Amino acid sequence: MAEKKTKEFKPLWIIISFAVLILINLIPVPDDLSVMGLRALSILGFAVIMWVTEAVKYPISAVMIVSLLIILIGFSPVEDLGEVMGAPDLSGSDMLGTSNALSMAFIGFSTSAVALVAAALFLASAMQITNLHKRMALYVLKIVGNKTNAIVLGTILVAIILAFFVPSATARAGAVIPILIGMVAAFGLTKESRLATLLVVTAVQAVSIWNIGIKTGAAQNIVAVGFINEAMGQDVSWIQWFIYAAPWSILMSIVLYFVMTRLFKSETSEIEGGREMIQNEIEKLGAIKPSEIRLIVIAGLLLLMWSTEGILHPFDSASITLIALALMLAPKIGVFTWKQVEGTINWGTIIVFAIGISLGTVLLRTGAAQWLSDVTFGAMGLESMPLVATIALVSLFNILIHLGFASATSLASALIPVFIALTTTLGLGESSLGFVLIQQFVISFGFLLPVSAPQNMLAYGTDTFTVQDLLKSGIILTVVGYVLVLIMSATYWQWVGLL
Repeated sequence: MAEKKTKEFKPLWIIISFAVLILINLIPVPDDLSVMGLRALSILGFAVIMWVTEAVKYPISAVMIVSLLIILIGFSPVEDLGEVMGAPDLSGSDMLGTSNALSMAFIGFSTSAVALVAAALFLASAMQITNLHKRMALYVLKIVGNKTNAIVLGTILVAIILAFFVPSATARAGAVIPILIGMVAAFGLTKESRLATLLVVTAVQAVSIWNIGIKTGAAQNIVAVGFINEAMGQDVSWIQWFIYAAPWSILMSIVLYFVMTRLFKSETSEIEGGREMIQNEIEKLGAIKPSEIRLIVIAGLLLLMWSTEGILHPFDSASITLIALALMLAPKIGVFTWKQVEGTINWGTIIVFAIGISLGTVLLRTGAAQWLSDVTFGAMGLESMPLVATIALVSLFNILIHLGFASATSLASALIPVFIALTTTLGLGESSLGFVLIQQFVISFGFLLPVSAPQNMLAYGTDTFTVQDLLKSGIILTVVGYVLVLIMSATYWQWVGLL
């Protein structure tokens, strides 16, 4: 227990975070940056260190960020930013004021993106409470058979299918990994076997791949869309995201199959008794329950509404998901009660998500993101480069910086505002949306390390693979994924009008 507490609370990194915060505030304000912008950057520096090192739990760091926004932004000179900030009654005021700063700190809670994430967590919870996601995974694995390579293929197919219905990467990994470990045990092999490594690593890498392919597959996607709505005045519908990103994920799924079946040679080419083990697991679940049937109907309708957004109806993704949530909670026709669901939702995720959006919005509105973009990328001469070369360099920067982040949601909160500002620096015009979306796809590259994504940590906790095992497959997938991003930037994404 003592070791766990040490990991949850890291005094040295907390001190370093505050030291960076203070040092940035003490430097002279650059001519092309406001005092408020400099203070926003100091809070970003503080937040990035807290996020990267996990000095405290993410929800705790979120509350600390709110406090800093109230104090530092609230006591910043207005400097004619009132109209931009949207803050009322600033005429004649020297300082923004803590009440206006508090409104800015909580602006993330009022976005449709947060509503979508919250509702998506409820949907993932419904899958867990009813065990529908486990039933779906078992039926797919039952169909593919006993051959090891077929089970690898089935594992990838499960990840793809669940990505459409379970808007949580951790929940998707949590559904399929125990089943795979059970199959390995049924064959009489240990968790340290090559078969266990093959199947579990395949599962988490497939989950990461399909975080990119489906807009509602991961919270970081919704962060990006929230910033795009706020700063660029554009929206990306579910079907548009699918058209842009799913081909990349499909190609990467094929690559994953060949990489895994050749990189990790199993002790056996067939799992005898595997089909029986799966059938036993299905029987343990019992007959399909009425609540599962209702959830299938609701989830099917939700997927239909998501995929026809802006085509057959005017509802946006967040509104559709909230309506589905209302149906899931409704007496008689719903699938769970509030008492059932309140203990399964990670409420801290919603807080972290909203505060991340608030911080990014402050960076955008104070001009801090634009200044950081100019300083970081301006010296690289990107404006004179072809668009694909620019995407290549910025994507490489994106991949490298992800090595320090355990949360793609936090990474998106820190980087997407900067990438949005960079489109102005480079004068990308109609290609601006595509550039930002492509960088968001790269932000979801969580292939390399256990700390690169929560689902990786969940899988790593099963002791079925080493860091080297994940890294071995992850390097190949990262390189191939990066090259594929560049190829699609030069071809497909231009053909479909993204660039």
